[in-house]
Amino acid sequence: MVVVAVALLLLGPDKLPEVAHKLGSTWRAFKQLQEKVEAEVREAIPDLPSSSDLVRIARSPVNMLNQLANMAEARDAVAAQASTDAPEPPVTDDETGESPPGPLPPGPPPPPLSVRTDYAPPPPDPSLN
Repeated sequence: MVVVAVALLLLGPDKLPEVAHKLGSTWRAFKQLQEKVEAEVREAIPDLPSSSDLVRIARSPVNMLNQLANMAEARDAVAAQASTDAPEPPVTDDETGESPPGPLPPGPPPPPLSVRTDYAPPPPDPSLN
């Protein structure tokens, strides 16, 4: 009521309907532009949440993070279950794609790995301190 009274005093009774009409048409054009932009964005990104969901997310980001964490846990549980249920693929040679020939023929064992004992690390560099 106060805003209407101030507008009536500033604009006068003869200009108020014109200004109200212009404000209404401007607001309508703004809403149409908003709907057009939102439709184009939804066409480009179909998985985007609705505007009301985005407002709710902006008001309560912690709640949204909790929901995302729950969704991720559920997805991980399903993936873990699927990986334990799936049979292991056969082992193949990377180059030929064929199965390996089997165990190695009997023979002498390979020599043990040697460890180099004469190696000494370089002295510390004082410029790095």
